[in-house]
Amino acid sequence: MYSFRNDYSEGAHPRVLQALVDTNLTQTCGYGVDPICDEARALIRTLCAAPDAAVHFLVGGTQTNLTVITALLASYEAVIAAHTGHVNCHETGAIEATGHKVCTAYSPDGKVTPEMVESVLAIHADGEEHMVAPKLVYISDTTEIGTVYTKAELTALRQCCDAHDLLLFLDGARLGSALTSPENDLTLSDLAALTDVFTIGGTKNGALFGEAVIMTVPCDHFRWHIKQRGGMLAKGRLLGVQFKALLTDNLYFDIARHANEMALRLRDGFLAQGYEFPVPSPSNQQFPVMTIKAAEKLAAMGFEFQMDHPLDGERCVYRFVTSWATPEHAVDELLAALAQCK
Repeated sequence: MYSFRNDYSEGAHPRVLQALVDTNLTQTCGYGVDPICDEARALIRTLCAAPDAAVHFLVGGTQTNLTVITALLASYEAVIAAHTGHVNCHETGAIEATGHKVCTAYSPDGKVTPEMVESVLAIHADGEEHMVAPKLVYISDTTEIGTVYTKAELTALRQCCDAHDLLLFLDGARLGSALTSPENDLTLSDLAALTDVFTIGGTKNGALFGEAVIMTVPCDHFRWHIKQRGGMLAKGRLLGVQFKALLTDNLYFDIARHANEMALRLRDGFLAQGYEFPVPSPSNQQFPVMTIKAAEKLAAMGFEFQMDHPLDGERCVYRFVTSWATPEHAVDELLAALAQCK
């Protein structure tokens, strides 16, 4: 049996666990203002070539998204996102529950384009108080369907946001996979230069838990927002320890690259057996089309994965996700089992 359900089924990378063990009895103050968190923040600023950026550590992705959006927007301001965006369909209405409407545009590949932003702005063009005022563009890299942004695409979005006085927020829950994808040409320093806020996800790439927020836009009292929204960890050093371990000696990127390699091995195996992919993904999430019967057979053999969405009465698009810990033999065993399911 092996699970391809998500990329956080395992615990943490051994080097992260060892760092936690090594510092276990170190006494520090709480809430992320300890020397270890300071070292992790300094490391992130160096890697991002952003010496003046504010760096914060939060416990989880949903808390991070709602805290950033709440802190940056006035109560009447709204978010622009792809219809597949995590804040729209995977966070139980957390953004709306904290007071901000999510305005969506249909995206066939999960990416937000300047044209999509313009289409949402056009609906709110009258500027009257009867409608929300779009203020922030939310994107994910990788996207929720595994695609990645290019530098040209992100630059175009930055220019669009600047033209309309909008903020640009990049959710990097799977940023490791994005930045090590064979189709990527972005760097951490590019993200710091082209966005107002972005995150480096730890939960889905080797940490037990935790997300790092990098802000280049001023945001007074952001720590107050973190505390109020339940994103502040009393034993905050645990987050600093993990990110320091992950971002030392390229560990974060090496393990993300492994996840991608396993996903592309899986993808190539599906393609060799004649399966189709509606949207090609160059990252650790793969979305093949399978008949419901074939998927049921594969699941009965002990492999776990998710149905993403139905296509018709006989076929669905399914999601297979690899992680930093996925072994080659698990992929090969799945592909061997798949051959028996036709």
